[in-house]
Amino acid sequence: MSAAPEIRTGASVVTPAPAVPPLTRTLALLVSITGAMLVALDGTVLLVAQPALQRDLHAAPAQVQWTSTAYLLAVAALLVVAGRLGDRYGHTRLLITGLVGFAVTSAAIALAPGIGWAVALRAAQGVCAALLQPATLALLRLTHPADRLGGPIALRTSAIGVAAAAGPLLGGVLVAEFGWRAVFWLNVPVALAVAVLATAVRVPLPPRAGVPRLGVPGAVLLAAALACLVHVLAGVPEHGWTGGPTWAGLAVTGVLAAGFVVHERRTAHPIVPPAVARAVPVTASMALLLLTAAGMFGALFVLTFFLQDVRGLDPLACGLRVLPLTVLMVLGAPVAARALRRYGARRAALTGLGLVVCGVAGLAGAARVGAADAWLAEGVACGVLGGGFAAVMVAATGTVVGDAPPGYAGVVGGLKQTAMNIGPTLGIAVAAGMMGPQVPDTPVTTVLVVLAGLGALGLVPAALLPGRCQTPVPQ
Repeated sequence: MSAAPEIRTGASVVTPAPAVPPLTRTLALLVSITGAMLVALDGTVLLVAQPALQRDLHAAPAQVQWTSTAYLLAVAALLVVAGRLGDRYGHTRLLITGLVGFAVTSAAIALAPGIGWAVALRAAQGVCAALLQPATLALLRLTHPADRLGGPIALRTSAIGVAAAAGPLLGGVLVAEFGWRAVFWLNVPVALAVAVLATAVRVPLPPRAGVPRLGVPGAVLLAAALACLVHVLAGVPEHGWTGGPTWAGLAVTGVLAAGFVVHERRTAHPIVPPAVARAVPVTASMALLLLTAAGMFGALFVLTFFLQDVRGLDPLACGLRVLPLTVLMVLGAPVAARALRRYGARRAALTGLGLVVCGVAGLAGAARVGAADAWLAEGVACGVLGGGFAAVMVAATGTVVGDAPPGYAGVVGGLKQTAMNIGPTLGIAVAAGMMGPQVPDTPVTTVLVVLAGLGALGLVPAALLPGRCQTPVPQ
């Protein structure tokens, strides 16, 4: 089977996906959406279940935190490697393996007799999540024309927003009625159902000769560097940015990263192919996603503590105050898809990022308003933040996935998901490093302004995204 020809548009090179039956395209979209929702739902549901888990397993707070940290370390370390494996051995295979593994580990966590088992099994669950996440994006790239990815990605973004919003509510009901173990039992039938559905997605396997084998030394170096970076960032709230463990961890991360770069330049089988590493739209999109996610999730971290510890709101009222963010994210994604197609990725991303920065700055202004009048200002700021983030997500994801050749769809999807995992961790580390142990004594406005500035750094990579295509792309 010959490679699909490249088509040059006015802005970038588009490699069209091979002809795919409409039913396969629909099934691939459904699998991509449900797989992404499963992971998003699992993460938000767990936050509600952790207090009950701590009491039932007689665990210390630090041990319970490791149920999240172990999962995050495994996911961040292996996303790119998993995407590379999918490019070589088939994304449907990796997706089904990840989904079945996710179901099995979820059931095992639900039966965990102690906190040690729960932490270890959460790490194993993170490995399975890393296998399935790049595949959900790669299937879209392999079944949809590159210039028609905006719509499917918008639907996927909206679905993730719905899952993230529904997670705390669903988790609260499950924990209240059946206990924390029900949260993990819920994953089992859902993951298995998606796995069965994925078996019906018939995507041609990549030609083995066209995809180099996975280089083990590079994979180990990359995984170790990413895991070390995430571990350092996760420890900033405890050690601070000037603490010895933080500096030591950053030094080790730098050494591992340098070793990875040197190895990639010398090896015949790099983890990140040169065609991807040299693609400006791809690298710019990932930098944009990382910085935008850092600014937004850092702001949400600050806002959550501020609303509860300063405003005196309970968790439900706090969730309702932030609800406009989810609503505008869900509603804004389809609008962003149309803007992407009409105006191009650069203008869509710059507009979305401008809204994100304004939203975070608006939260800084709302923090100075009296509690009785703050609800409107905070709601508007959250809505602006959600709409802007949807635009950035659709524009950057559409670019990073659509600009990648189909043979590298997995590794590009893994890079994108890595940026989306490290970005929030970085934002929370920045926020926690500036906040004092007592939130009422923290200059919240200053922290939010710094986070707005962090997000604004994304204007540089956003300006490097492709503009509007000048030449129509044949279907």
